[in-house]
Amino acid sequence: MRLIRFGEKGKERPGLLRGDGIVDLTRIFRDIPDITAAFFEQGWFERIKTADAPAEKREVRLGPPLAGPSKIICLGKNYADHAREGGFEAPEKPILFSKAPSALNGPNDPIVLPLGSRQVDWEVELAVVIGKRCKRVDAADAFSCVAGVTVMNDVSGRDAQFGDGQWFRGKSFDGFAPLGPAVVTLDEVDDIDNLELNAFVDGVCMQTGNTRNLIFKIPFMIEYICRDMTLMPGDVISTGTPSGVGIFREPPVLLQPGSVVECRIEGIGTLVNPVIGQ
Repeated sequence: MRLIRFGEKGKERPGLLRGDGIVDLTRIFRDIPDITAAFFEQGWFERIKTADAPAEKREVRLGPPLAGPSKIICLGKNYADHAREGGFEAPEKPILFSKAPSALNGPNDPIVLPLGSRQVDWEVELAVVIGKRCKRVDAADAFSCVAGVTVMNDVSGRDAQFGDGQWFRGKSFDGFAPLGPAVVTLDEVDDIDNLELNAFVDGVCMQTGNTRNLIFKIPFMIEYICRDMTLMPGDVISTGTPSGVGIFREPPVLLQPGSVVECRIEGIGTLVNPVIGQ
C-alpha cells in the first residue's frame, strides 16, 4: 500500500497511489480524517486496506504524505562514508537531532532558499513513519510500530547548521524536509536493509549509497529513541545520508536558484524539487 496526500497546499486529502493512478479515499470513506496522529489512532490505517476502488489517472499535486507529525527525528553520521567525508569518526552511539515539523514539503514542491543561509545542501535519506504510540519497545518488536517508509531530503543550511553550534535552525527552514511521494508499507519493500539511495543535482549523480551500510539499523534506532521518549503515530525518523553531499566537495557544490534536486530510493519513490530564491 502506498499512502499519499494530494491536492492544493493546505487542502490535501488522503489517497492511495496505485500504479500511475490515484484512489481518492474521501470518496470511499466520507468521514476519513487527514493523515495525522488521529488517522492512525482511530484505526484508519487498517480500514483503508479494504478500499476497493479503481485508481484514476489524474494530474494532481502531491503533498507530504503526513500532516503535523509531533516529531521529525534525524540521525547524523549514520553512514561511515558520510562521517569520513566530513572528517569525523563513525559514531559509537546514535547522534540525534530534530527538524521542525513546519519544514515539511511536498515531493515536487520548490525548495525556497532562505535568507538565513547561503550554503544550502541536500541529503537523500530513508525515512521511517511510526504507526502507533510506542515506548520502551525492544528492537525485536520495533517493526510492529512502523506504518511504512518514505523518502526524505534532509535539506541543510550549512552555515547556519555549523555556525549556530547546534543543528536545529539550519535543518528547519521552511520547506527543508521534502517528503514522499508516499508512505510505502513494509510488505511492498523487498529488503529494507538493501535499498539503493541516489541524489542528483541538475541531472548529475551526487550521492549513491545503500541501506545495508547504515551504522545503526532501524530496529535499534526505534529501541534507542523510544527508551525514554514516546514515539507518536505519524512521527518521522530519518535514518541518515550516505556520502556525496555538497558542502564537503572540493570546491563545495551548493544549491542555487534554478537547481533541481532529485532524491530516489529503490522501490520507494522519488522526490524532484526545484530550487528557487526568495
